Parts: sequence; C-alpha cells; structure tokens
Amino acid sequence: MDHRFARHIATCNNAVLPGERLAFRIGTEAVGWLRPALAAALGDFDGVREGQGFVALAADRAADLPGMAQALVARGFGRMRGEEFDVRAWPDGPVLSRIDRGMLPSFGISATGVHVNGLVRRPQGLHVWIARRAADKLLDPGKLDHIVAGGVCAGMGVTDTLVKEAAEEACVPEALAERAIEVGRLAYAMERDEGLRRDWLHCFDLDLPDDFVPRSGDGEVAGFELWPVERVYETVRDTVDFKFNVNLVLIDLFGRLGML
Repeated sequence: MDHRFARHIATCNNAVLPGERLAFRIGTEAVGWLRPALAAALGDFDGVREGQGFVALAADRAADLPGMAQALVARGFGRMRGEEFDVRAWPDGPVLSRIDRGMLPSFGISATGVHVNGLVRRPQGLHVWIARRAADKLLDPGKLDHIVAGGVCAGMGVTDTLVKEAAEEACVPEALAERAIEVGRLAYAMERDEGLRRDWLHCFDLDLPDDFVPRSGDGEVAGFELWPVERVYETVRDTVDFKFNVNLVLIDLFGRLGML
C-alpha cells in the first residue's frame, strides 16, 4: 500500500496500550483504559477497588457509572455531551452499563459507529457523495465526511442508527436507507486531544439514484458535493481534509474497487 494511505491507518492506530493506563473493569469484564489521575479519582467512589494494573467497579454498582462520570466532569475530567452510549466488553457482548458519549475517551471505552459510502453509478464512472462538517461541530469542524455517519446510542442497533442518521444528516428516506449493504467492520485505537478513541465502525455501501440530492436535516452538515471516486482517492492520498476515521472507510472502499 502507498505510504500516503498507510499514514492514515497509522494515525488512527497510534495508541500504545496499556502504556501508562490501567485497565478499567466492570466486575471481571475489561471495558476501558484509564490514565492514572482518573483511576485515582475513581477510588473515591463506593464500589470501586484497585488491583494490580486495573481499577474495577463492582458489577452490582454498574448502574452508578453514569452518575460517577458526571461527578468526574465536575472535577475537571472530560466533558458531557448529553447522549448515552452502551458499555460493553466487546462489540457483540452484553450491555454492562451506560456512559455519556463525551466521557468515552476519558475512560477509553469502545464505541460503535456506522459509516455509509453514498454511491452513484453513472456511465462515466462511480461517484461518491461527500459531506462537509459544519463549522460549529465540537469535533473536527469543517472536515470532509461521509454522507451518513454516526455513533450507536444506548439502546439502539446498527441498522436503527443508520436509518436515523440518514434521515437526520442527509434527509435520506427510510426505504432508501434500508437498502444499504454492510461491507465490513473496522476497529482502531487512537490517542486524541479528548482522550483514547476505541471505535468499531460498521461500514456500508448505499447505491443512490442519480436524481437524489442529499440535504442537511439537523444542521450538522454545511453542504454536500458529488465527487468522482478518483477525486476522493486523490484527496485521501494527498491531504488530511477528511475526518480521521473517514479515511479508513474510504481506503477500504478503494481496496474493494481494486484501486490500491
């Protein structure tokens, strides 16, 4: 693989684990990674114990985690975003607790997301719908993005999230969004300013009619453009204009198209 593509993969996998971090457990299940300062702060809460290389929240106190996270934000650890995500030890495992999305990186807890390649097949070749993130987005404002992408909130599934995000972000009708085909799943562990991002991305291809034009439904997208896939390829190869994890999904697309 061309090193210009490989750099995006390396960037999204720059975390060294455990490094200085301690494992965070709920009961006996390892669900995250904590920096020492946060691990020490957790010791102030009932039901938390520290062992060799780990901090554990008792399984029968797992429901306390959302309140603990909120209290920790008040003490200067992380931030709240008002949206809860399920906490699992592995992507398909049982839900052990919930935590605000903004605190996932502080705890190094994995999140699940969906990314959709919006494809238009024209006689002159394959085209891809590209979104530009709004300038007021909390993370990566102004970056290029997929037509549809979003995290799986607590209590929701991957397909439910895809349909919901498609409607909100690009006004894609439900019947059309449901045609999306899952083509793979990617994982990465990345150090970011907000903490440790450990994400599982469910990747989809969605063939869209030539006359469909997306429009923003929730204000999170500044606009959409339809690009030939060759332009998308060159932009990923030569720039960092796309949001960091979008590059991974697009590289996967290029590979499946035989472009790498």
